[in-house]
Amino acid sequence: MRILAISGSLRAASSNSRLIEALPRLAPAGVEVVIWRGLEGLPYFNPDLDVDPPPAPVAELRRQIGLAQGLVICSPEYAHGVSGAMKNALDWLVSSLEFPAIPLALINAAPRAVHAIAHLRETLATMSAAFVEEACVTVPLQGRDLTAADIPGAPGIGDVLTDAMARFCKALPALQAERLFGNGA
Repeated sequence: MRILAISGSLRAASSNSRLIEALPRLAPAGVEVVIWRGLEGLPYFNPDLDVDPPPAPVAELRRQIGLAQGLVICSPEYAHGVSGAMKNALDWLVSSLEFPAIPLALINAAPRAVHAIAHLRETLATMSAAFVEEACVTVPLQGRDLTAADIPGAPGIGDVLTDAMARFCKALPALQAERLFGNGA
């Protein structure tokens, strides 16, 4: 099973990126977590460029989503909204064939950051993501000096993420079958 994980932050010391980087250590056995690091390389969304073939970085993002059975996003909140870099990536996915019905979990690194999560949910629901609600979690990482290697052992963080990953992976086979074959699977 393959899960694609994306941090919506370009910041070098991002707590969102540290959470994403910890996921491979927290995933159940037999689950590969691939961290996509191409956010900064995407061109600004322009419908005139959203053609076949799209720009190479966009094609790679879409390819990675097409290879994944599930998607995890952890994005910061800026000025009560989603980061511009994350929104840009989502704009490039609106017309993609790979995105609709992808099983999705949202992770939040800052309990106060409720506006970005609400915006992400609205955008992703419009894009036909299949939320795995029991895998969408908020952990109090922001402001803590934990590395990705420290996160699995951090009380209230590592255990919450491990449980969320287990629930996400448990839900994926049925959601993936529905994604590929429709409701008749």
